[in-house]
Amino acid sequence: MRYQLVIFDFDGTLADSFPYFLKTINTLALTYHFPPIQPGQIEQARGMEARQLMRAARLPAWKIPLMARDFIRLMATDIHQIQLFEGVAPLLEELHHRGVQLAIVSSNSEANIREVLGSKTAGLIGYYGCGTSLFGKQHKFKRAMAHWGLGPHQVLCVGDEVRDSQAAAKANMAFGAVTWGYARADVLAAQPGIFLFKRLDDICQLVLGRGATQ
Repeated sequence: MRYQLVIFDFDGTLADSFPYFLKTINTLALTYHFPPIQPGQIEQARGMEARQLMRAARLPAWKIPLMARDFIRLMATDIHQIQLFEGVAPLLEELHHRGVQLAIVSSNSEANIREVLGSKTAGLIGYYGCGTSLFGKQHKFKRAMAHWGLGPHQVLCVGDEVRDSQAAAKANMAFGAVTWGYARADVLAAQPGIFLFKRLDDICQLVLGRGATQ
């Protein structure tokens, strides 16, 4: 086994929530007075880092926690619209069965995440670091690691955005980017020293020491 702990992001990594994000962010645009994302701008937006998106929308930093709170609240109301990507539950079951510890670190709420996972799959997760700030994931990464008394070299973080990669680097942890989430694959592939996952099985292969794509 190559890694003892895998820390997953949730939205865009385990859950197929990008379509809901687009719909809801455009609803929030009316409240917080920033330009909505037009259909022709989606691929451009997926190629931008979070800070670049904020600058493009002229969003001051103080509005971000308020928007995140409203987004989580709206998702809780519409939680039936969010589904796991196909194969996520079996992947988590396989890793757990093999003795790998599992954690989720997300800006989403634990209640929303547990609802989408379902009680059986949610029970496989040994640590939930939820409600994190947009750029503060590294602190929750370290807390998850400390929960099991592990070192950074024993941990793999998995996410779908550049900021996830940057947070893992700050925590001195390995990072693997999934290509099916919010950020475009070419943007993620340009990040130095990361693993790139094109299929869910690639995660299992790497964690269990049976191969890797880098």
